[in-house]
Amino acid sequence: MPSLFSPLALTRVLTTLPLAQGDVDYQVARRTDPDLLPGLLTRGKAVVILVRRGRVAVPRGQSLLAPRRAGRIRLATIPAAYLADALGLDRSGPAPEALYYLGSRQGADYLALDLGLLEGTCPPGAGEAGRLVDKGFDWVGLDGFAPHASPRQVGLATSAVCLSNWQTGQRFCPLCGSPVRAAQAGWAQTCVGRGVSHTLFPRVEPAVITSIVDADDRLLLQHNRAWKEGLVSVCAGFVEAGENLEHAARREAMEEVGVPVGELRYMGSQPWPFPASLMVAFKGRALDTAVRTDGEETLSARWVSRDDLVALIARGDMELPGRATIARSMIQEWYGSDL
Repeated sequence: MPSLFSPLALTRVLTTLPLAQGDVDYQVARRTDPDLLPGLLTRGKAVVILVRRGRVAVPRGQSLLAPRRAGRIRLATIPAAYLADALGLDRSGPAPEALYYLGSRQGADYLALDLGLLEGTCPPGAGEAGRLVDKGFDWVGLDGFAPHASPRQVGLATSAVCLSNWQTGQRFCPLCGSPVRAAQAGWAQTCVGRGVSHTLFPRVEPAVITSIVDADDRLLLQHNRAWKEGLVSVCAGFVEAGENLEHAARREAMEEVGVPVGELRYMGSQPWPFPASLMVAFKGRALDTAVRTDGEETLSARWVSRDDLVALIARGDMELPGRATIARSMIQEWYGSDL
């Protein structure tokens, strides 16, 4: 006989998600100051990190730690004064579009230089600057960096990657097709098309992710066609136009595994810049345990107890999502400890 105790009763909010941490103040009001970036560069007190095509720079050799379970990785940084000299800037000159203001903490200002955007948008000589700063570093993705770094550095890296993905991916106005230039210290774009100037902001694509449990507190894990053999995760998908989050969570569960979901509990959210998602997590209670996968996106799904999960992992028959993912945190919340 199923327990009358709800398996959702002790659901814990996920407060330490890998990409949702950091204590840097964005200082949004400063972004519109035209002197902000040139001033920070020439005063020489700001810290600059480097980003390129979804990856951040770390000291040489530290990328070897990314696939390991232990070890600390830090962001490679360069002094703002060095960057100003490399770019040939003075306080009266414009800062390059490839420079983003990430915020401030305890008197330190943080900037990101986007090497992927540098060549095409900076003043003459910027190409040489890119060669000067692009030495002595390794490059790692957020999925490899986040499990090994401090919350502050993870927050900085996530902001830098989000802005880089957007600025490099949208070089023309989606409204009129005119070229755009970075504005507001990298957090916006300005388009001057058809004689009318307007401002564009990054678009965020919301997605829901749901750990589904039954009355016996078993967890439903699924394997999708696009994943490598043995990898499993929980149910997830994008929110449709005009749809709220709860409806999306229940709809995705029906579409992918054929399981109706009743009660939902909010667990937390995490930016997922691959390229521009925001993952919103729920735990949901299944109203029926019959599983019916679609056979197209989702190939298989099964209910597991905690003992089942440990045994499957130990035999090498099941692999969990990476430690930078919200899915891994959700599975560990259900299990009750790290895995």
